[in-house]
Amino acid sequence: MITPYDFDATATEVIDGVDLTGRRVVVTGGSGLGAETVRALAAAGAEVTVATRRPELAEPLVRELADVPAAGLVRAAALDLADLSSVDAFARAWRGPLDILVANAGIMALPERTVTDAGWEMQLATNFLGHFALAGALHGALHEAGSARIVVVSSGAHRWASFDFDDPHFERRPYDPWAAYGQSKTADVLFAVGARRWAVDGITANALSPGFILTNIQRHLDDDTLRAFGVMDEDGNLTPLPHYKTPAQGAATSVLLAASPLLDGVTGRYFEDNQEAEVARADAEGGGVAAHALDLAAADRLWEYAEDTVRAWSKAQ
Repeated sequence: MITPYDFDATATEVIDGVDLTGRRVVVTGGSGLGAETVRALAAAGAEVTVATRRPELAEPLVRELADVPAAGLVRAAALDLADLSSVDAFARAWRGPLDILVANAGIMALPERTVTDAGWEMQLATNFLGHFALAGALHGALHEAGSARIVVVSSGAHRWASFDFDDPHFERRPYDPWAAYGQSKTADVLFAVGARRWAVDGITANALSPGFILTNIQRHLDDDTLRAFGVMDEDGNLTPLPHYKTPAQGAATSVLLAASPLLDGVTGRYFEDNQEAEVARADAEGGGVAAHALDLAAADRLWEYAEDTVRAWSKAQ
């Protein structure tokens, strides 16, 4: 599909004129792109819950939006995506319908292999499995809304790695920070593709790449890596490159998928720069979506894997 928005559009611009009064939204992650997503959706009238590991850090955002005329109510709630007991507690506390779930929170390129208490590689657990479990636990609330949307923030890094069903947690193969990150972001796209099974329940799901933005997701990168990327000078100052976006521009595609009427009924697709992406080779320069991330068989296999993984955790409690 084609939209009238491009690389430069901001989160506010892509839903200009859209009234979200009465809509209820959950956005995971309360800083960077998450904060800009919350600002745009709340300013359009939505009631937004910022689901974050440290709710106290989202309180300035909550107070900021409380002073915005006509903005919807914004609150912060505890959610640790790497801990399914936290995911379960958040879902159990939810009451009533849920119109929009933005799976935004994530971590990138942990320098050493780190696992959760359940033994899951941390990037896969946080970026994919936690969001998958959250969406499943909130399925009833999404269904109750009648026409709900799931927005999954992936990354162009998905092109670097398909999903390794034989060793998803790097238990046997050598751990590589970028391979682990890329795999988790491929899983995010496959999640949106696999969620086509929920269309009969009035639930659509789409994935996206926000593009290059300087946010705290780079916090695990050392100075040498940032300098190699060209975004840090010799004095330690961070400076975005010309192809980088501002956070408001980076959040635009998330907000477009979450709230624009242009996306009514659209599901299982991948977007970047506010447009549906074309299929590209996994090693291609530039944008596009890798064919391995749209593969229906892989999406169904991943869905079964994730369901089994979450179910096994539940039985062990």
